[in-house]
Amino acid sequence: MQNIKRCGWGLGLLVAGLLAACAAAPDTAAKPRLVVLLVVDGLPQRQVLAYRDQLAPDGLARFLDRGTWFSNAHYGHAFTVTAAGHATMLTGAYPDRTGIIGNDWRNAATGAEVYCTSDASATYIGHTTRPLDGTSPKNLRAETVGDVLRRADPRAKVVAISGKDRGAILPAGRAGTAYMYMGGSGQFASSTYYMAQHPAWVNAFNAAKPADRYFKTTWTPLLPEAAYARSLPDGQAWFARGGSLPMAMNAPDDEAPGPAFYSALLRSPFADALALDFARAAIAGEQLGQDEVPDILAVSLSGHDYVNHAFGAESRLSHDHLLQLDRQFQAFFQDLDARVGKDNYLVVLTADHGFMAAPEFGATQGLATGRIRLSALLGHVNAALTPQFGPGQWVSFSGSSLLVNRSLLAQTGSSVDVVADAARRAIAGVPGIAAAYTRAELLSGSPGNAPYFAQMRKSWHPEVSGDVQFTVQPHWMVGTGYAATHGSPHAYDTGVPIALYGPRWARPGRVDARVEVVDIAPTLARWLQVAAPASAVGSLLPVQRP
Repeated sequence: MQNIKRCGWGLGLLVAGLLAACAAAPDTAAKPRLVVLLVVDGLPQRQVLAYRDQLAPDGLARFLDRGTWFSNAHYGHAFTVTAAGHATMLTGAYPDRTGIIGNDWRNAATGAEVYCTSDASATYIGHTTRPLDGTSPKNLRAETVGDVLRRADPRAKVVAISGKDRGAILPAGRAGTAYMYMGGSGQFASSTYYMAQHPAWVNAFNAAKPADRYFKTTWTPLLPEAAYARSLPDGQAWFARGGSLPMAMNAPDDEAPGPAFYSALLRSPFADALALDFARAAIAGEQLGQDEVPDILAVSLSGHDYVNHAFGAESRLSHDHLLQLDRQFQAFFQDLDARVGKDNYLVVLTADHGFMAAPEFGATQGLATGRIRLSALLGHVNAALTPQFGPGQWVSFSGSSLLVNRSLLAQTGSSVDVVADAARRAIAGVPGIAAAYTRAELLSGSPGNAPYFAQMRKSWHPEVSGDVQFTVQPHWMVGTGYAATHGSPHAYDTGVPIALYGPRWARPGRVDARVEVVDIAPTLARWLQVAAPASAVGSLLPVQRP
């Protein structure tokens, strides 16, 4: 297997030049009939490699053994959360351009909460829509590869599927179609942004009630107990309730499937299996990859994120969940080979973010770590501002920033920059906070090479974000409601898989040069022979052609 490594400036520049020349060469290969983007929500790169010897022959191993995979792949922005990552993949742009700075934030003028994919003008088809539910890409300010593809040829189809609304809507872009798992019913639904009613194949899938077959099913480990010696045993003190295998998917006294059961499936391998089944139905129902016009299918599997939040990426539950996904991928690839043709499609594997280890586990490894309570952090900053500016709720959280209260500013005549600077000083002194920068600093770029500044600036949008962007020190986390989380600029959160499988377009091999998720979009655009999305800032992935 080819292994491209950094071996000093001279050789590094030579390799980079050769790869760039190869990437820039005229594209003579046929366009893939189907591009499949597979996203494992919350999968750090380290997990893929940690269990490599336990993978099935043709699941994730297809990428590692017969595809191109990147050992040093990262996100370039600081606030590594689900929406920001999903918005980056097919736009090739950071949050400073997509406007998707987090899963939620506040309107700067009114202080009202904004959800990343909320749109009051659209509703779920056949399901109740609550305020702030995700129903459209209204807040996405950048176009996707799918948008460009459909503009070039409206016959192209772009379908995105996920257990989370944001995991489907953001990759689908403005011109694609998104389908989301409904935790209240076990069905998949789109919204009126995309269509007035579902096509027949969606109705047929939902009518069969596929989620119900998991009722009274138990999640049991795939391998013997000894195979999990490299991960943490079940039942750790910091785990969420029910942190052991086998795990029943319903309460013993449940007589029939209901909302609690359907929602519980998300924290298991079974909702991911449902998403892949729905993807199979979409391939058949929409005839994806069946003609010379390229299509895009994005499938974001949400279960790993729920498992890692509840139990941590070092847990046996997370270890087994990844192995379960691996076997599901193997079956899905075999179906793609049969349905689309093994030489007709290209698969890209990535994740929306990585994952930190639980602070309690980090402490056992001798790491300086801890948890920061949101309420305490906010209370500390507001208390510090009171002597100078008077009583009041001067700041609130908005994404990964503090937002200054415009209403109080108007009442007191204070300046947003002055209040923000005082808030920055207050939050910077809190244990566990690594850096904080004001709106003025982020606009001017004055801190230069200050810690994490470049990454934090990529997470900050002047029309959407707050007034003091902040981040945590390594191994610290904000929040106490999870065993572990993500959202930092540190390598355990930014480091994700990027791997390709498509023998007609990418020669097998490992690439050690640093790449970023923003590089996926322009690379796919090149293979699809369309322009890169207008806001894309990524480079072509250094892939050697067959």
